[in-house]
Amino acid sequence: MTLASGLFTLTSTDPLTPASLEAAARPVDVVVTPDTEHRVARGRAFVDRCLADGRPVYGATTGFGPLVVFDGRADDEDQCDNALQHLTAGQGPDLPEEVVRAAVLVRFRSLSHGLSGVSTAVFHGLRNMLATSFTPAVPEFGSVGASGDLVPLAHVVQALRGVGHAYVDGVRMPAAEALALAGLTPLALSGRDALSLVNGTSVTTAAAGLAVASARRSLEVALALSALLTDLLGAAPAFLSPHLLAAFGHPETAWAGRRLAHWLEGTVPTGERSLQEPYSVRCVPQLLGAAGSALDWAERTVRHDLGGVSDNPLFFADEDLTAHGGNFFGQPAAFASDTLSMAVTQTGNLAERQLDLLIDPNRNAGLPAMLTPHAGAQHGVQGLQVVATSVVVAMRRACVPASTQSIPTNLHNQDVIPFGTQAAITALRQARSLRVLHGCLGVALRQAAHLRPGGATAPRCAELVDALAEVVEPVDRDRPLDADIRAAADALDRFVDDRLADAAAAPGNPG
Repeated sequence: MTLASGLFTLTSTDPLTPASLEAAARPVDVVVTPDTEHRVARGRAFVDRCLADGRPVYGATTGFGPLVVFDGRADDEDQCDNALQHLTAGQGPDLPEEVVRAAVLVRFRSLSHGLSGVSTAVFHGLRNMLATSFTPAVPEFGSVGASGDLVPLAHVVQALRGVGHAYVDGVRMPAAEALALAGLTPLALSGRDALSLVNGTSVTTAAAGLAVASARRSLEVALALSALLTDLLGAAPAFLSPHLLAAFGHPETAWAGRRLAHWLEGTVPTGERSLQEPYSVRCVPQLLGAAGSALDWAERTVRHDLGGVSDNPLFFADEDLTAHGGNFFGQPAAFASDTLSMAVTQTGNLAERQLDLLIDPNRNAGLPAMLTPHAGAQHGVQGLQVVATSVVVAMRRACVPASTQSIPTNLHNQDVIPFGTQAAITALRQARSLRVLHGCLGVALRQAAHLRPGGATAPRCAELVDALAEVVEPVDRDRPLDADIRAAADALDRFVDDRLADAAAAPGNPG
């Protein structure tokens, strides 16, 4: 994967990663290798031969779902229309454009294995879309993640046919108009094309992958902010003793301790703090280490999804086999997303408690209440804390697992449901909410460093303060802080992005 002239470039055989899903938010140049071209064409030829031989093939010669016992439409182009029209029923607000674009990239990668029987023209149609800013408008509600993301992906395909709505350069408009503006030709479907495009968990995997990417970045932000809090309080880092953390038995905890020690290198404790700090300082290695462990597992699961084929049936030309099964069932990503939501929410709990510690004059090492030197006349970060409380409670309420909410649908054809799409979209929202909490904490820590004589003592913590100070002015007089919170969240992301490569190379990193 490379960045060429500002355009993200990858080949059709490159493994997808959470980071490459983030990059798909902007135009992507996918270079289709000859081997990929051959696999896709060979897969389509095998499907055509199966149909010519009169073999029963689900969705090509039959109805869909429980109506599989009935014949489909005789004309294959009409049969493609048959697959899409009844599924174009989604409701709710549009999914974020970056989720939809990532989903198209995931679908493209699944089809590139040549096991779905899609035509090369449709395969290249997805590639051509990704090279532009064209993005289908896809309603949030409709998928249960059990037979693929049928409804949202039907809206994707319909937009690529010129039906419904789409975005170009972020502007929503009728899909036919958007296609023309982007210089794209409407997709013409035949054979098994329609079912190949909708019968996979690509939206689920895309949202889960984006959630993982955001959470990975926020984990390092949480470590950096925790270190800065420790430094500004003048606390001794004795709770980071390698012997102590190794005895806990969890390698992720020891790793988190090393990351915190890295950030705190050179800190000068005041010697005036209690022997034992509150848990929001002392237990950070244990909490963030566990969050990192959950994140590692979620990321491994998502990477498996990104490398696999999600569809039904699959076509194996070498074995002369049409295999009907359940490779569209999104249970792995559902469990991973729910686990990620829990880890992100607990990390958010930590940030909110750290903010509370920082503004409390009874616990914050002599800093003024609400971090304002003019209490009453000025209110410092008081409104910011109320926002943080609101966000963290919303995260807790959203943390109910989706992956266990099975309810039968589709005439009991889908009698066990993973609801991975809802789990993944929730996980992504939780990750975005964590950024808000870190933005709140970042503004407060920047203010604390402004009020603390000498500021941060650890050099890396001082660099973090400088990065925040570039976008957040001291709060000497009350002012709106909404933009400051967002600016701080963005600055924190940029700051740790520059350092994540070093973090990944740190000894013992469980990731």
